[in-house]
Amino acid sequence: MKYSRVCLHDFGYELPPIELSSRDLEERLAPVYERLKLPAGRLELMSGISSRRFWPSGTRPSEGAVLAGKKALANSGIAAAQMGCLLFTSVSRDMMEPATAAFVHRALGLPDSCLIFDISNACLGFLNGMITLANMIELGQVRSGLVVAAETAEHLLESTIAHMLADLSLTRKTIKPLFASLTIGSGAVALVMSDKRFVDSGHMLAGGACRAHTEHNDLCQGGQNAEQGTLMSTDSELLLEKGIETAAHCWQDFQEELGWPAAAVDRFFCHQVGRVHARQLFERLRLDGQKNFETLPFLGNVGSVSAPITMAIGIERGKLATGSRAAVLGIGSGINSLMLGIDW
Repeated sequence: MKYSRVCLHDFGYELPPIELSSRDLEERLAPVYERLKLPAGRLELMSGISSRRFWPSGTRPSEGAVLAGKKALANSGIAAAQMGCLLFTSVSRDMMEPATAAFVHRALGLPDSCLIFDISNACLGFLNGMITLANMIELGQVRSGLVVAAETAEHLLESTIAHMLADLSLTRKTIKPLFASLTIGSGAVALVMSDKRFVDSGHMLAGGACRAHTEHNDLCQGGQNAEQGTLMSTDSELLLEKGIETAAHCWQDFQEELGWPAAAVDRFFCHQVGRVHARQLFERLRLDGQKNFETLPFLGNVGSVSAPITMAIGIERGKLATGSRAAVLGIGSGINSLMLGIDW
């Protein structure tokens, strides 16, 4: 996929107010650690995550999305009345029906003519939202639009901790699929995009590539039930292997589609899973790890918010200069990979 007139404006993001360290989580899981003789510090050592953020109890995904959306609109300088499309792209949603986009649309005061809907694709939702909106802009269907995401991981975390404490049959082996849920955090991010003929930001979406290896859709699955709440089961080791394998194919497609060799990319922003994942991904793709900007140590894995909020914070900290190139590398359960090239 290639684009010729799709502009990216400044992001808006919101960090939840509650910070929870890996040590805090281990203290709550002390009975499990003692029974299974797990060493203290294991969670941070394995994941590279020191802390992650959470919303106050009862916060809806739409509320976080509205906070980020207001900032993105203000930063873009484009009025809410000019938005032709709103896409809500998180794993987390307010409810099954109506679409969470409906609550965000109302709270932001977007026009009645604005097309709204939700997109869900695990951790790739926001990137899928970007290319969906880009397609509309490229076709001339809308002049500008807003992509938003807000993950609320509180229920997953609490359900996971409760399950680990209650299930005395868990062993060192059977507890492994639950550990990935302890790396998850919350957060919100938004991005305004426009046709450059309407408002030219100078920051262009060049294009991208995607890959789907759905034969591995059983490696990370989650949901909720009345008895146990929200739980996920993740085969972290195999998911890591197959995810990087999928990303390697996607990266090859990306380079061929855009004609960008690795050396032409000045900065990488990736979906974050863990320290080992990042190292192995860059080794397999033969990329310079020094060009990777990450927020993993203090945000953890923020699902669909992860890659875009990392880019947003990177830009804020001066890690992406005007005139440079960025590649956003996304991998999501399913398994899917989506990579986007940006001329900033």
